Amino acid sequence: MHSTGTVPQSAPAPQATTAAPAPDGSPAGNTRHSRRFGLPVATALVMGNIIGGGIFLLPASVAPYGTISLVAFGVLTVGAIALALVFGRLAERDPRTGGPYVYAREAFGDFAGFLAAWAYWITTWVSNAALAVAAVGYLDVLVPVNGHRWTACLAALTLQWLPALANFAGTRYVGAVQLVSTVLKFVPLLLVAVGGLFFFDPHNLGPFHEGGGSAIGAVSASAAVLLFSYLGVESAAVSAGEVRNARRNVGRATVIGTTGAALVYLLGTLSVFGTVAHDRLVHSTAPFSDAVNAMFGGSWGGWAVALAALVSMTGCLNGWTLLSAQTPYAAAQDGLFPAVFGRKRRGVPTVGVGVTVVLASLLTVSTYTSGSGKVFETLVLVTTFTATVPYLLATAAQVFHLVSGRREQVDRVRLVRDAVVTAIAAAFTLWLVAGAGYAAVYQGVLFLFAGIIVYAVMAGRRPKAA
Repeated sequence: MHSTGTVPQSAPAPQATTAAPAPDGSPAGNTRHSRRFGLPVATALVMGNIIGGGIFLLPASVAPYGTISLVAFGVLTVGAIALALVFGRLAERDPRTGGPYVYAREAFGDFAGFLAAWAYWITTWVSNAALAVAAVGYLDVLVPVNGHRWTACLAALTLQWLPALANFAGTRYVGAVQLVSTVLKFVPLLLVAVGGLFFFDPHNLGPFHEGGGSAIGAVSASAAVLLFSYLGVESAAVSAGEVRNARRNVGRATVIGTTGAALVYLLGTLSVFGTVAHDRLVHSTAPFSDAVNAMFGGSWGGWAVALAALVSMTGCLNGWTLLSAQTPYAAAQDGLFPAVFGRKRRGVPTVGVGVTVVLASLLTVSTYTSGSGKVFETLVLVTTFTATVPYLLATAAQVFHLVSGRREQVDRVRLVRDAVVTAIAAAFTLWLVAGAGYAAVYQGVLFLFAGIIVYAVMAGRRPKAA
């Protein structure tokens, strides 16, 4: 059913422990295990989900393109902040849990909402598997686990299930883990990002544009490597129903978190570029470790950065596990996902968390069984594509509000500013699709088409339920 005018509030889920939503879209009360997020935790959720394990590999990944990759960082940052502003404006209108799903469904109807929910759900659980497998590489620095395939697999599964258990314990504990992990991981990151500037040597930078081809091509190529690292700007919007004063705090947390993450990315990469010789950085498997060793000498940097990476990825898995259940929960409330996804306990959609961690675990086992990293890398690129589906639908919802002429949906004073920001966000999402590559788009479309069958089943059952 296509929603028009005011947006109806979803009916409370069975077994929910939170009270009915307040006018701002957040729960009216807390329980002992369920607690609404304030601005600091909502900001930590955004930053923690954007800055996962990718930051520890990014400098080496983009070094082959030269320092022109910093231009790609700048372009991506502008696009990500524009997208963050769009999410903030949309959350002001509709601060319910679900983010892009809610915005797409309110503007374009059930099918668009379902596509947003389905694509975002795929993004979250595949990303969780990617993070867990990548984290094993850092764990191996501290505790040898990579010597045997099944030992590494067990370690990856453990890294997935620990954050899931924190989610099962309730949103109170999710917020606590997210805040602590975000603070802890920023200590070593800021050490390199800020401290590295004092050890900066321009001779280490290498060429501005290395290799053949045009400068624009180099920017696009390096941007394709960086795209996955910027996923997560929608985190606060997706969990808006658990954020206090969501109309005000979701937008602020999204912009502050995205800006903070971008600064850490830019400063960290620039510092590593300036402290590690370019020819060494191109072949580095632990660029931040090399930077710390170059700054202070010795070999303790590898241990410190490995520990920071584990903390970072655990916090990222914690946040993504919550988000992976929130969108199906919102869709289940509207009859677009199986009703079992709409059950909440201690403020958390526990069935959604359970299904997500099981799917991510199966993908992890499959990855280790295949013995090939190429299939997994393709799936990681698929998440870049699938994430752009809800991004583009949310941006299109903002375009719809701006051009529809509905006075209750548009602030005339900010119309021009919103139009410019939305245009940048739309161009950014299309660039994300292009950067994912042909193979990823092909695989991603197959995932989306599978979702159409699920939607047909759910849509066919709704009249009977009514």
